[in-house]
Amino acid sequence: MMKKTVVLVFSFVLCLGLFTFSKAMAEQNPTICAVHPFTGRFAFAGIHGADAMEDAINMANEEGGVNGKKINYYWADGEYKNDVGIAAFKRLYAQHKPHCMWGQSTGMTKALGPEIKSRYKVLYSAYTFAEVAANPKENPYMFLAGPSYVEQFAVLLKYIASEKPGANIAFFYSDTEFGREPIPAGRKMCKEMGLNLVAEEISKVGGVDITTQILDMKRKKVDYCIFQGFVATPIQNVIKQAKDYGLKCKFMGTFWSTEKHLLDPLGPFADQYMGVTAYSYYYQGEFPMIKKIRAWTEKHHPKFAAYRSQAYMQVFMGTTLFIEALKRADKAGSMSGDSLVNALQSIKNFDVGGLMPPVTIKNNSIPVGRIVRGNSKTLKFDPVSDWISLD
Repeated sequence: MMKKTVVLVFSFVLCLGLFTFSKAMAEQNPTICAVHPFTGRFAFAGIHGADAMEDAINMANEEGGVNGKKINYYWADGEYKNDVGIAAFKRLYAQHKPHCMWGQSTGMTKALGPEIKSRYKVLYSAYTFAEVAANPKENPYMFLAGPSYVEQFAVLLKYIASEKPGANIAFFYSDTEFGREPIPAGRKMCKEMGLNLVAEEISKVGGVDITTQILDMKRKKVDYCIFQGFVATPIQNVIKQAKDYGLKCKFMGTFWSTEKHLLDPLGPFADQYMGVTAYSYYYQGEFPMIKKIRAWTEKHHPKFAAYRSQAYMQVFMGTTLFIEALKRADKAGSMSGDSLVNALQSIKNFDVGGLMPPVTIKNNSIPVGRIVRGNSKTLKFDPVSDWISLD
């Protein structure tokens, strides 16, 4: 009986020791995991975004990691499918117990929200600018590495109100969750800013027949048309056909449609498109961080040396914030989810080398953006405003 008791006590002590050791190791080795959409219709973002996360982590590790501790990084392909992405998230979490997690989409983020809050308690961001991830009361462990879609609308409308008070506005959005996300808030902001929302045009993603929408905007004398929920098509078709139908207005878009892949098909019509961006562009080498990213890309990813997308910049920014939160939490003595949230929310006027203006986290997002215009000669976006803050 005594021998059995000793064995049980020894087993308990051994298990307790292993648990304590594992917990200590987790604290000593900051870990970031990610679900990237390497395949599916959002793969254009996942391919660049995955490189961005790996690059930011490798740069940090070369410079000492998190207060001397090497950052571990593991990833999986979510195929831009909610069920695949969620399964990948849970598998990565079970295997690696990460401190920070990156998700592949708005849908995945919304689906995992309740479990991240109640069970996983891991600092989380994603390829999204949805409001659900910028609500510290409802989802305290989630944040956006830029302005939400609603905040992007606010930047656009603020610019319009200063350029043409009382302008007639059209919202042109896809019949998707992505498209509808900022529309209710946009309606309210138009009223508050004295702008006239005279039209709401809806189209399928990739829609071709947009004649009805163009004629409706012409009839309602739209001054500015804001696109939401598209990457390219049908935006370029609307802009190209507007002249044929006599529609004279300025066309604008949010983050995912303020990218080079839209300007290329627009060609000579590129000057007619404006948008809001959250980050500096890869070709703006005058900024220290962009210069650093370009040098790193030329060395490690030469096939992408000509251009890195804004999706790269979004994930690089998000990873930079993960790492900064890890450093601050580690210095405070704990890298638990709650400690990381406190560390993230303590970030004020954080210099990111011109990738954005100095960053201040407010309500788990970064409410700042810049208006840019397409250039038909260079097929690049040129800034037409300074950074616009919503503080």
